[in-house]
Amino acid sequence: MITLPVPSRWGISADVGGRPLIWGTVVLNSIENNKIMGTLNFRGAPIPIQGYWTENTRQISFDSPYATFSGNLFIYDDPSISTRHYLINGRLYMKPTSMLGGEYGTWVASTNAYLNGGSGQSSHQNQAPPAGAFTTSDYVEDAPDR
Repeated sequence: MITLPVPSRWGISADVGGRPLIWGTVVLNSIENNKIMGTLNFRGAPIPIQGYWTENTRQISFDSPYATFSGNLFIYDDPSISTRHYLINGRLYMKPTSMLGGEYGTWVASTNAYLNGGSGQSSHQNQAPPAGAFTTSDYVEDAPDR
């Protein structure tokens, strides 16, 4: 069983060199043999991404032409609203092809799904997710399809 929902659309926010970069979306189209295919969209044009998903450690990494992203998945169930929150946060490195080439930063992405009675897969069950989990999820709902 794969805990990372696919296909799925995620809101993403990134900071590079201590400065907010921009809000955007990540679409994870497929996972086959631990390989991820999808798109990243910060400026209105989807950019292809490829990467890896490691189920047992819940780690993700992917590359775009401009940056390399790595992070960890956390799952938070909220039975009061029948919602499962998926949150990925991690580090990024801007490639030399970017105007911010050589800079490091952080990123957070989130999406939500209907909770089907819970499956005991949540991490940090007694702890609320960071505010970024809800902010990036709200962005996905408000963002036009691109």
